[in-house]
Amino acid sequence: MNGVDLKLLEKLCMTDGVSGNEKAVREEIISLLLPDCSYRTDPLGNLIVEKKGAKTPENKVALFAHLDEVGFMVSYIEDNGYIRLAPVGGIEDSAVFGKKITVNGKTGVVGGKAVHQLSADEAKKIPGIDEVCADFGFESREEAEKYMREGDFGCFKSDFVRFGDGFIKSKALDDRAGCAVLLELLREQSGFDYTAVFTVQEEVGTRGAAVSAFTVRPDFAVVVESTTASDIPDMPEHKKVCRAGGGAVVSFMDRATLYDRDLYRLALKTAKENNIDCQVKKAVAGGNDAGAIHKAAGGIRTIAVSVPCRYIHSASSVCRESDIDSVKELAGALIKELADG
Repeated sequence: MNGVDLKLLEKLCMTDGVSGNEKAVREEIISLLLPDCSYRTDPLGNLIVEKKGAKTPENKVALFAHLDEVGFMVSYIEDNGYIRLAPVGGIEDSAVFGKKITVNGKTGVVGGKAVHQLSADEAKKIPGIDEVCADFGFESREEAEKYMREGDFGCFKSDFVRFGDGFIKSKALDDRAGCAVLLELLREQSGFDYTAVFTVQEEVGTRGAAVSAFTVRPDFAVVVESTTASDIPDMPEHKKVCRAGGGAVVSFMDRATLYDRDLYRLALKTAKENNIDCQVKKAVAGGNDAGAIHKAAGGIRTIAVSVPCRYIHSASSVCRESDIDSVKELAGALIKELADG
């Protein structure tokens, strides 16, 4: 099985697609599907792809990855042309100040008071998103409104960079890494038919997954995600969660899901039997589309396989190439294990 094409991953990461505005990413993926795939888009915007394999499976298997990324929405335009922002998805205040963003193709910088203008109390804290403005160089509200309006979407502006020993830095690795894995699997021959679902609005409450899981109604669901890697200095071992370079991450529980125990064990067993680098997510934290999927359509047996990602939900998320490849290998192996009963 080949690794994930980094040019493909770069293209997906550099395509903007904030929650609720995923159309460009969806169309990019559609353009890369092969003739043995049929697809449809539901009213919410989920892309549901049917992959034709060599056999009709005993069990219906679906893989899920979300199209959307965290970002911003224009909430107010000041008379002097500065732009107020509201977060779309979970973004820490510390990830915003001083960063470049784009709205409708225009580049701006999120700014505020310079350090020598801060009061003693202000200097002790990170300014909240509601306390800063985006500077696009506009001189007035009238000028700004030529390019954007309240309700328009904004994204981090970030380069895709390879560095160190096989690392990648980019925006939107959560979850374009998962999208790239699904797309690469769809472009390869499969022993069994299966469904791949590219969901919308995961970052604002797993809304697309809740809808598409009812539509697809699989027997088994594999959620292909990115998850927090905290393997950084001064972090206690029990809080490192998972580490970049450790391989695919399998979860036993998070704040939204108690994962199917048999599937959890099967994922670890499958990784071991196929010599796939794999690790356990050693914390009960976060959540993903599995939280909606496992409760849908009378209950769907669900497992999550994730790429460890440092500095997640920022303009400079970091993953390791080998981990993305391991996730692809494990997700591909699980299709066979689950489909074949």
